[in-house]
Amino acid sequence: MKLIAPLIVAGLMAAFSFSAVANEAAPAKYKPDLAKGEASFGAVCAACHGPDGNSILPIYPKLAQQHPEYLVKQLTEFKAGKRANPIMLGFASTLSEEDMKNIAYWVSGKTSKPGFSKDKDLVTLGERIYRGGIADRQVPACAGCHSPNGAGIPAQYPRLAGQNAEYAQAQLTAFRDGVRMNSIQMTQVAAKLNDREIKAVSDYIAGLH
Repeated sequence: MKLIAPLIVAGLMAAFSFSAVANEAAPAKYKPDLAKGEASFGAVCAACHGPDGNSILPIYPKLAQQHPEYLVKQLTEFKAGKRANPIMLGFASTLSEEDMKNIAYWVSGKTSKPGFSKDKDLVTLGERIYRGGIADRQVPACAGCHSPNGAGIPAQYPRLAGQNAEYAQAQLTAFRDGVRMNSIQMTQVAAKLNDREIKAVSDYIAGLH
């Protein structure tokens, strides 16, 4: 018993020491200034993406409820020219890293308005590709990364549910044609899709919720 007690104490001290070091090493979670984010969004983003991140113009993406880490990554890559878009380059160039985070966290807290599929003839094909992929061409199911309901995976894969079909179609086409080059994974997937399949998947995504 005399030997066991010191060992227990030593173990507890070691565990406490390790925990303290781990906590000290862990990066502090960013605390956004949502008031500044709202102001910046209103000044820079709202005209195209809507006052609450729900764009009513189908060529522009809905940003409401999108994962903030994904939005920051896209803004950073627009600013650096890694994602080519002259309009977004102009806007992103005016933003600091702090501005980007404030905007992203503010708009991610807004609720995305549900969309809907328009083409009944294509939606079945879109669902099949989204949920099961295309085996004979080694096209993976979209749901594997973006989740069955389109919610995505925070900090890794964007939310797709309810996204404007026209925008989704334009981005898939841009990936396929080598216009958008900031995701090797998406370039490889889109390269195997034809126009009809891209339109079908985009239309199905619009109706996800």
